[in-house]
Amino acid sequence: MDVAFMKKSWWRFQRKAVLLLAVLLVDGGLLGSAAGILRAGKTGAPEGYPAAAYRASHKEAPGSARSGKGASQKQGGYGGRKSTFQTEGNGNGQKVAALTFDDGPHKEHTAKLLDGLKERGVKATFFLMGQNIEGNEGLIRRMQQEGHLIGNHSYRHIQLTNAGEAAVCEAVEQTEEMIEEITGVRPQYLRPPYGDWNDRLECQVDMTTVFWTVDSLDWKLQNTNQIIRQVEKKLGDGDIILMHDIFPTSVEAALELVDRLQEEGYSFVTVEELLID
Repeated sequence: MDVAFMKKSWWRFQRKAVLLLAVLLVDGGLLGSAAGILRAGKTGAPEGYPAAAYRASHKEAPGSARSGKGASQKQGGYGGRKSTFQTEGNGNGQKVAALTFDDGPHKEHTAKLLDGLKERGVKATFFLMGQNIEGNEGLIRRMQQEGHLIGNHSYRHIQLTNAGEAAVCEAVEQTEEMIEEITGVRPQYLRPPYGDWNDRLECQVDMTTVFWTVDSLDWKLQNTNQIIRQVEKKLGDGDIILMHDIFPTSVEAALELVDRLQEEGYSFVTVEELLID
């Protein structure tokens, strides 16, 4: 039996079922639930994401808005109406996965990660946070030179749906301009902090939103072996892995995962190579 075909057929069935449900429902709350089901993808309900733990791990100033919900809140592997997740891999029998890193760059940990990826010939995707760009321009230029995809993670790690459309556009645009000034290229991909997004923001920001299908929980675990096990037990062909390059354990786990998964026949690509029109 063709597992890839079944996987694709089931995903199409899910989309059609939820879209039909959305048409039939007129209540705003139920319609929002239908959209949430569609974007939950194959990983199901969100896991808890305590705001206090996230605040401590990210060392943000008190008072920033936070969802207190799971980082896996939007795990569909595609965002809004602008992209479709390709689950069949690269079509030649080789399994593929995309490593993605949020919240950087970090002067020490991102540099170590780039060293390891270059040594292994692996390309990844970095969603950069505007407030961490200043002073790390050399790392960003290096990302571009070494073939990694650079995306936008807004300016600060706040819950965008509570920030107001004008503030969101300003934060995203500010980060866009900072990256473009360094690389000469305007990012086309956005990962909202916490995966927190809605259709109103989709209309305001002309970018492709990218979420994930495997959450490493590295922010919470901060243990190399546990992070590796978390990813390995959920990973399949065509998955997008969420990690953060601001923790040393995340960098260690990412490089060890690359070594293990390459031995299992995986190759690593940027998210752009997994998204089709």
